[in-house]
Order: sequence, then structure tokens, then C-alpha cells
Amino acid sequence: MNRCGWVKMTNPLYIAYHDQEWGRPLHDERALFELLCLEGYQAGLSWETILNKRQAFKKAFHNYDISQVAQMSNQELDNLLDNPDIIRHKAKLYATRANAQVFQAIQKEFGSFDHYIWSYVNFTPLVNKVDSYKDLPTQTDLSQEIAKDLKKCGCKFVGPTTTYSFLEAAGLINDHENSCDFK
Repeated sequence: MNRCGWVKMTNPLYIAYHDQEWGRPLHDERALFELLCLEGYQAGLSWETILNKRQAFKKAFHNYDISQVAQMSNQELDNLLDNPDIIRHKAKLYATRANAQVFQAIQKEFGSFDHYIWSYVNFTPLVNKVDSYKDLPTQTDLSQEIAKDLKKCGCKFVGPTTTYSFLEAAGLINDHENSCDFK
């Protein structure tokens, strides 16, 4: 099978993520929230590190149940700083709760986060012609616009690069390489 050049073939989590998730149009609210959080955790780290800690993050954050995460107390978040299985970055942990609260506000205003985010691409994935992942941008006008809006709403760790990665991961933008069997 041909996969995108960024896939680390030595890590089964990486392969499964690419083959089963990355670039597939996603509409599930909980899953969209999880991906937004994971992309925020990645800031300054490798995606492989995040994938290796993903299950521990799910456990720490109530399987990314938006309502439960939005209601987490400062004490609960501070307790996570002692959890060696996750990234113990206080600002990123607190951002998870803040982003859950923003997520809820967006759901209330737009009916769903799914509707809000997919409206940016007219509810149709943008499919790019990609010869090599090395040629991909790290951000675009679209990711800058969405990041700006999310920040204005109160989201944390959602810069234009993180937002672009989220859009790729959630399938709003399909950046699989042309030679990839999963395009």
C-alpha cells in the first residue's frame, strides 16, 4: 500500500491514524472536540508523541465528553499535572476545559460545532493535489481566518498552523498525496 510520505512506518499507531482517520470527513461532535484538543497538545511536540499518549488523554478527559470536560474543576486539572501518561503542560490542560466551554457556546449558536466548522468549506472537503507532503503549507488564509475566529470566541492553542492541521485531520481539507491509496 502506498501511504503519504509523513507516515512513520515503525509506529502502528501512526499507520492506523493515517489509514483510518486522517483526512476522512468527520462530523461527530465528540471526535471533532478530541481532534481539536490533540492538535493543541501537539504545539511544540511531535504528532507521534501525541498519538502515543492519546489513550491516556482520553481517560484523563472523560473520553472527551464535552459537557464533563467543560465542568472540570481547577483541582481536577491540577491533579492531571501528576499524571506521567499525558503531557503535563498546565496551560494546555486548562485550555482543554476552556475549549470545551467555547465548543458548547458554538454549539448553542450554530446548532453544532460540526455545522460551524464545515460551513467554512461550504460543507464539502477541499481536495488538494499533493505530490509531496513536504510541499504542503503549514497554514493558509482559511486556517488564519478560522483560528482568528476561534480565538475571538475564547479558544486556546488554536493558531493558524494548529488549525490547518485540525482541518486536515478532520477531513475538511484532504491533503493525502496523489500517490496515496487513502486519498
